[in-house]
Amino acid sequence: MAHKARASDPWHETGGASPSPAFSVAALYRFANIANPAARRVDLQALCDAHRVCGTLLVAREGINGTIAGRGDDVAAVIAEIERWPGLAPIEAKWSTADDQPFLRMKVRLKREIVALGVSDIDPVGDVGTYVEPADWNALISDPEVVVIDTRNAFEVAIGTFDGAIDPKTEAFSDLPAWVDANLDPTRDRKVAMFCTGGIRCEKATALLASRGFNDVYHLKGGILKYLEDVAEADSLWRGDCFVFDRRVALGHGLEQSAYQVCPICRDPVRTGLSGGVAVEICNACKAGASDEQKVGAKERQRQLDLADARGGLHLGPKAQAIDET
Repeated sequence: MAHKARASDPWHETGGASPSPAFSVAALYRFANIANPAARRVDLQALCDAHRVCGTLLVAREGINGTIAGRGDDVAAVIAEIERWPGLAPIEAKWSTADDQPFLRMKVRLKREIVALGVSDIDPVGDVGTYVEPADWNALISDPEVVVIDTRNAFEVAIGTFDGAIDPKTEAFSDLPAWVDANLDPTRDRKVAMFCTGGIRCEKATALLASRGFNDVYHLKGGILKYLEDVAEADSLWRGDCFVFDRRVALGHGLEQSAYQVCPICRDPVRTGLSGGVAVEICNACKAGASDEQKVGAKERQRQLDLADARGGLHLGPKAQAIDET
C-alpha cells in the first residue's frame, strides 16, 4: 500500500499532501579516480537531501555506487549533477519503479571500495573487460567456448541466473578472488563472460581477471537489470528472478516486482504468493534450525511491521535493507 506522509517521512510536504504512488529507482555506479572522497561524501549527502531522494550511496577513491529513489525529476537531477563532477560522466544507471518509497532515509557512506573485493593490485578504472550490450549477450553466452560466470552471491543465484552459468557459490563478493584462483586458468579458459545485478561487480571482476592474465573477458553492460528491461521474455536466456537490495526483494522480466519476501531471521529471499518485501514467512531452513528466541523475535518484528503498515507509516526492519552491492 502507499504510505501516507508524516512529519518524519522523507516525502512529507507542508499541508499533509500524500506522496505519488510511484517512485523512480536508480541503481547507479561509476568507477573513477576520486581525489577527495570525504569531501564528495558531504557533497552527495547535501545534493540528495536537497532533492529529497532516499537510498544509499557509497563513495571511495575508486568511484561511486548505490541506489537512490524518489520522484523521477529529482532522481534525474541528482544523477545529472553527479555527472558534472570531474571523471564521473557518464553514470551507469538502471531505472525501475516502486509503488512505495523503498528506502527509509538517505545515507552516503565513505568506503575503501565501492564494492568490496579485497584485492589491491587491480585497476577497475582503466583495466576491465569488454562491455556487451544486452542485445548481444545471448549470442555470446551461447558460444560453447565461452565460460559464463555469475559473480553474485549464492543466495542471489538460487532464485535466478542465466542458462549454463557457473555459480561460484560465494557468500560474499570478496570470496570470488580465491574461487577464480582455484578454478580458472587463462591458458584453458580463453573466453570468460561475467555478469551481476547492475554491472558493478562483474566489471570489477573483469579487472581481477585482467590482473590474473586473462585477455578475452566480457561483462554484461548494465547487468541483469538492463537485460531484463531490454530483452523480451520470449527471447530471454534468463531463468527465474533477480534479487535486488531493497524492499521489492526481486524483479522479473520488464523489471516487474516478483512474488518474493525476505525471511525475518536469515534475510534470504522466500518465494510467496505476495510481493513487496514484508517478511511474513520464516524460510524452511530457519523453521528447522532457528532457536525459539529467534522465532519469537521474528514474530515480534512482524507485529511491528503490521502495526506500522496499519498506521500508514514507514518502519525499520526487513523493508530497510542497505544497498551495499548492486
